[in-house]
Amino acid sequence: MATLLGAIADDFTGATDLAGLLARSGVPVSLRIGVPDIPPEDAAPFEVIALKCRTSPVQEAVTECRTALKWLQAAGARRFFWKYCSTFDSTPEGNIGPVAEALMADLGANQTIYCPAFPENGRAIFMGYLFVGRQPLAESPMKDHPLTPMQDSNLMRLLAPQVTRPVGLADRLTVARGAAVLQDRLRQLAKEGVAHVVVDAVADVDLEVIAEACRDMPLMTGGSAVAMPLPQLWMRDGTLKAPGARPARPKLDPGAIILSGSCSAMTRAQVAAYAQRAPAFRLEPLSLAETGIGEALNWLSAQPPEAAPLLYATAEPDAVRAAQDVLGRARAGAVVEEALAAIAVAARDMGKRRFVVAGGESSGAVTQALGVTRLDIGAEIAPGVPWTYCESGGAQLALALKSGNFGAESFFADALSCLEEQ
Repeated sequence: MATLLGAIADDFTGATDLAGLLARSGVPVSLRIGVPDIPPEDAAPFEVIALKCRTSPVQEAVTECRTALKWLQAAGARRFFWKYCSTFDSTPEGNIGPVAEALMADLGANQTIYCPAFPENGRAIFMGYLFVGRQPLAESPMKDHPLTPMQDSNLMRLLAPQVTRPVGLADRLTVARGAAVLQDRLRQLAKEGVAHVVVDAVADVDLEVIAEACRDMPLMTGGSAVAMPLPQLWMRDGTLKAPGARPARPKLDPGAIILSGSCSAMTRAQVAAYAQRAPAFRLEPLSLAETGIGEALNWLSAQPPEAAPLLYATAEPDAVRAAQDVLGRARAGAVVEEALAAIAVAARDMGKRRFVVAGGESSGAVTQALGVTRLDIGAEIAPGVPWTYCESGGAQLALALKSGNFGAESFFADALSCLEEQ
C-alpha cells in the first residue's frame, strides 16, 4: 500500500508520540530513525521519519528535513506533517519556522498552520498563547529548559522571527464555529498574504475541527494531537482503507533498564518516585566529563539480573546551570547524551531487552547508538508514549521513548507493567 501521510519529527520522542497517536486508528504506522538509505519498498500508509534536529544549526536542520521530504514523496505520500514539540521548543532562529518554510517551498504550498496543542496532556492554545496545564508557557517549568528555555507564551511572537512571511491567528472563537468557518478564515488570511497561521485549540473537539478543515493542505505542522483525527477522516471518505489485524508483539528476553536525561519537572518527579522502589545511579556531568562512565558500568553490572535499574542525569535547574557554567551548555548536554548512549549499548550487551528512556535528546542518542533504523509501534503507556519494537545487535528490543513532561509520576513502573500485560 502506498504511503498516504508522510511525517517528519524533529526529535525521537516526538516521532514516537505522533506514531503512537496515529496507531490508535489501527492503521499500520512505520517509524524510521533518520532518513533511510534504501528506497521505500515496504512503506506503510503512515510513515514517520524521526530526526534529531530540534537544536541543530538552522541550515543543517532544513537540509535534513528536505531530504526526509524527498524520501516520503518517493514512498507515495500525498500529505505531509512537520511535527515539533507541544511546548513549541525552539530558539529565535528556529528550527520550527525555517523548516516549515522550506517544506512549503518544496511542496508549492502558500500557507500552513501551527497547532502544538495537546489537550490530553495539558497543552492548550488560546488567543495565540500556549498554556502548559494552567500556566502560560513562559511561567511553566519550560522557562528553565536547558537547551530551549521558553520565555514567551505567545506563539505568533515566537514564530515571527523564524520566518520570512507574515504570521496570523485563527482564534478559538473561529474554531468553535466549525471547519467551514475555519476554512473561510484561512482563505481570508491567504488573500492578505499570511502564510503562517497559528490555530487555537483547547479541547479535543477543536483538534477534530482543525483536522477536518486542513486535511487537504499539502503541509500541516504542529504537535502530534492535531494529526490524530486524520486517519478517521480519511477512512470515512474512502481515501484510506480500514485496518486489518494488528501484528503480534515480538517475543522478548527478560531484562529492563531506565535511562533518564530529561530535567523537566515531571521527569524529576518520575525519577524520585522510581528511585524509591528500584536501584538508582545518578550521572553527574562534571564527573562524566572527567572520568567517563566506568563507575556507572561497574554499578550496573553489579545489579541483580531481575532488577530494572535507573541511571539518570535528571537534576534541578540550579544543578543543570552549575554544570553548564563549567562545561558550557552544549558540552554539558553532549556529555550526558554520550554517556547514556554508551550505557544503553552496554546494557543491551549485558542482556537488557526493555529500555525506557526519558528526554528527547537522550532518546535520540540512545536509539542511534543502538543502531536502530526502524521501530514498530505498540500499545500506549500514556498519551503520546507508546512501546515500540526494534532489532539491535541481533536482539529484539522494546523501547519506550518519553518526552520529558509526559506521563504520570509512576510512569517508569507503569511502562514496565504495561509491557508485561500485553
